[in-house]
Amino acid sequence: MKSDLSNYRKSYNKGYLSENEIFDSPIELFNKWFSEVSSISPDIEINAMTLSTIDKDGFPRSRVVLLKYFSDDGFTFFTNYNSNKAKSILNNNKVSLSFYWEKMERQIIIKGQSFKTSEVVSDNYFNSRPSGSKIGALVSSDQSSVIPSRSFLENKFKKIKKKYVNSEIYRPLNWGGFIVKPMEYEFWQGRENRLHDRIRYNKKNNKWIIERLSP
Repeated sequence: MKSDLSNYRKSYNKGYLSENEIFDSPIELFNKWFSEVSSISPDIEINAMTLSTIDKDGFPRSRVVLLKYFSDDGFTFFTNYNSNKAKSILNNNKVSLSFYWEKMERQIIIKGQSFKTSEVVSDNYFNSRPSGSKIGALVSSDQSSVIPSRSFLENKFKKIKKKYVNSEIYRPLNWGGFIVKPMEYEFWQGRENRLHDRIRYNKKNNKWIIERLSP
């Protein structure tokens, strides 16, 4: 089977990115773009981001996770510490995050190092989740492991739900947060004729160096 996609083309003309409109700190530009996309696309999961890690065999692996907090300190998401992504991070904490917002033809790529959050941060977020999500974390205690069927998963959910019908559900120790501390940001704005705007923030000696990259 062979599919020819060579005629799939799109003209990018929804915005631009100039040096006159950026900030000294990349988190300010991230916040501006995030807010702008949120205002015109309230129906999308704007906090969905692609997390790329390196597995134990040296291969990159990417998956979409949900950003829950961001600040000058970094970008925080939560997961099962037994998952493939968590094991990869604990083995090699150099990761990449990527956001793509099609409606505004924008992409942000972030390179950094990832670390476990404090137990307080993990507890606070877990306690804010709806009960179904809390139970789901207990059901998938061995995330990424092979299971026999969908019904196995659903039956396990029912049993745990029944067990905790009148009890508080506490965060399992194998579930919690990671924070990605950025070393580099690239802001990409699609432009006509593939002459895209690319602005990179590179951290050197605790200062952000701003550079324009060739498209």
